[in-house]
Amino acid sequence: MPINEILALCMIGGFFILLLGGIPVAACLGITGLVFGYFGFGPFLFSLLPARIFGVITNYTLLALPLFIFMGIMLEKSKIAEELLDVIGLAMGGLRGGMALAIILVGVLMGAASGVVGATVVTMGLIALGPILRRGYDTGVAAGVICASGTLGQIIPPSLVLILLADIMGESVGTLFAAALFPGLLLAGLFVAYVLLLGIFKPQMVPAIPAEERAQYSRAMLGQKVFQVVLPPIALIVAVLGSIIGGIAAPTEAASMGALGSIILAAISGRLNLSVLTEAVRGAFVTSAMVFLILIFAQPFGLAFRGLGGEKLVQDAFALVPGGLNGQIFFLMVLLFVLGFFLEWIEISYIALPLFLPIFMNAGVDMSWIAILVAVNLQTSFLTPPFGWALFFLKGVAPDSVKTSQIYKGVLPFIGLQLIGLLMVFFFPGLATWLPEAIGW
Repeated sequence: MPINEILALCMIGGFFILLLGGIPVAACLGITGLVFGYFGFGPFLFSLLPARIFGVITNYTLLALPLFIFMGIMLEKSKIAEELLDVIGLAMGGLRGGMALAIILVGVLMGAASGVVGATVVTMGLIALGPILRRGYDTGVAAGVICASGTLGQIIPPSLVLILLADIMGESVGTLFAAALFPGLLLAGLFVAYVLLLGIFKPQMVPAIPAEERAQYSRAMLGQKVFQVVLPPIALIVAVLGSIIGGIAAPTEAASMGALGSIILAAISGRLNLSVLTEAVRGAFVTSAMVFLILIFAQPFGLAFRGLGGEKLVQDAFALVPGGLNGQIFFLMVLLFVLGFFLEWIEISYIALPLFLPIFMNAGVDMSWIAILVAVNLQTSFLTPPFGWALFFLKGVAPDSVKTSQIYKGVLPFIGLQLIGLLMVFFFPGLATWLPEAIGW
């Protein structure tokens, strides 16, 4: 094996060693890329580095990231998500599992409003876990439905994952948003079906809201609440996504209108003040800075790995996988699923994916389909123990009575549902490719 390929393998190993040592991801990428690249080629290899970093920080499409993040944080800080959950929960309260269904629907709406998984899980953990447990729900079911619903923002557009995947794969953001719409709703539908089946076969785990509590609101009052609380966020989401998918506005333009719309909704609800605005801006800055720092430091890592011949090494290894192209895609999905036990989605996206994508591009595979398979798979990584971030987010805000083992046990059925959804998109590519083709993308 040539010395450069050995260095490429050592670079991957060095990255994981630093990561397990607690070094921040961005620093791990930068250190290993610069050190091993210098050993292999000296300073010459990095002559292209300034241009690549400049390309990242001036990428117009990536400007949508901080705007969508701000939009989601504003909806969270202004308590709009809390009102959504209360109203939808009461509207479905007479149904077994009604509160769980409300959490899933709010997860869909919050995912479509922001795509920020941490904010959604923490918000629903704070406002929903206590009330749902007091109403007699099984602890595992309650924890599982909150974690799983909070991760829907990974696949339902406008998702941060989809924006970054569009950049990695060279696809338009609008195409991936359109491709992700049906798979995202499919996953939400699988969660809903599971809760309904629990209501039929194990009603004691998902009891209905007591009749005396529901009696506090007449149908007219509840209808008015739905109109006032639920319709405005839905209108905002439809306007943002519709303008992108319909080709009326670019993702960045639609994101700016979404950010403005979230401020208007907060003002209409009477909760817009300097404190809320400051928290939303600060939160958007911090999250965006973390993402962009990783993007910047991924450049020397990618440059060094390709320069050292790592791409050819991966292609040669993939050629040994049985089953042809389908076998290679299946192998990639298994690899991403296993990596999801230990790494965050953004690390997987910018380290693992660029190694394998040239193989599928050369084979003429529809990259929007591959992107959605990857996005669904990465969403599962938020739920898989021991390092699923949604589990940590929920444990951080859960009462002391909720044990970590109960959260882990509760998410297992939802991991299974995620894998079923992944297999459905794999065997029925039209779930991802139909809408982009129908709109002519």
